Amino acid sequence: MDKLTVPAADEYAGFYAGYIQRAIARGDVLSAFPRQIEEIKTALGDLTDQQALFRDAPGEWSIKEVMGHLNDVERVFSYRLLCVSRNDPTPLPGFEQDDYVREAGFDNHPLKDLIQEFEHLRRANVFAIRNMRDESSRRIGTASGAPVSARALIHMLVGHVDHHMASLHEKYLPGVK
Repeated sequence: MDKLTVPAADEYAGFYAGYIQRAIARGDVLSAFPRQIEEIKTALGDLTDQQALFRDAPGEWSIKEVMGHLNDVERVFSYRLLCVSRNDPTPLPGFEQDDYVREAGFDNHPLKDLIQEFEHLRRANVFAIRNMRDESSRRIGTASGAPVSARALIHMLVGHVDHHMASLHEKYLPGVK
């Protein structure tokens, strides 16, 4: 696939509209995939593990937990993308992000490992999307009880990372000493 068209509003749940809009703002969504790897490395790659334990407020996720959450969502959304693009009619479940983060223990992982994990997951998605047929990108399945198209999931992958990177830049990184 060389070009990706914007999903219509009925191709995703309203909750994801912000992610879709962030992806659209990128212009070329497909080229954003590898760029986001470098953006994460630039923003977080020089932090120590101690710095990456920073939380912008009590009860909020640490930087490591945000990075681990990005990895979780990359996996979940890419699995949804695989199923939908392959025309699998099986309804896909939602997931409780706070439970996933709590159970993973990301604060005990080296930040560099979390960043590298994202890079590997994302590069695998680049290959999968690059080799996807245009007709497959327009297929619609069900995830979390709502319709979702493959092209919406592609946009959501980019927009989700942009959402959390904006939060890291605005709320977290200024407070890291």
